[in-house]
Amino acid sequence: MQRSPGVLTSSFLLGLVSLVGASPLQVGPAAAQSSLFKLTSARPAASSAAVGSSTSVPYGWLDFCHRRPKECKVPSLPATSIRLTAQNMSILKRINRKANRSIKPVSNYDHWGTMMDHWDYPTDGKGDCKIYALYKRKLLQEAGFPRQALLMTVVRDLHNEGHTILTVKTDKGDLVLDNLVDEIRPWNATGYYFLKRQSQQNPNVWVSLNQRGGTAKRLSPSS
Repeated sequence: MQRSPGVLTSSFLLGLVSLVGASPLQVGPAAAQSSLFKLTSARPAASSAAVGSSTSVPYGWLDFCHRRPKECKVPSLPATSIRLTAQNMSILKRINRKANRSIKPVSNYDHWGTMMDHWDYPTDGKGDCKIYALYKRKLLQEAGFPRQALLMTVVRDLHNEGHTILTVKTDKGDLVLDNLVDEIRPWNATGYYFLKRQSQQNPNVWVSLNQRGGTAKRLSPSS
């Protein structure tokens, strides 16, 4: 979608490594208690989407892994979420907007000359929804966010068209980074129908979702 228009086998030691790797993102309790969303009564609080069993892996991800094997030949890691501190929320907003503004929207066919999904980074500054989501995932990992909390996600949008977004797992629920909307939204305030996403433990394993993400609601300016 354009912008306008396995099994967990990690050892106890690996779990400790994961926790240490995630620790730079944490700040003190006072910041953690700050009001990040200032939810209105009409907008649902973020929650965590229930996942189902393993499902088919999108062709685009398989092709991406074939072309960029180092991106996908990674070990399984324990599932983790980020602490939604004011600092981390600021990083999410900055990277979401940076990607949304730096990539020129173009359809998969016009860009690559194929109807087959082509997932990649914006090497030429252009792309559709998959390119936006992959780029945000890359930038957030470079900023220190754990891979297990950054999940490529396939949905059907408000027009019932296929669309790809990035789900960010937090201690306050699942948030969505979307090239169609600059605001960071809870998954259950998108109105999208969630089909599947990456497993937290292994990005090469995908799990089913098959549930509606509430109704579409915009965040307040103060968010």
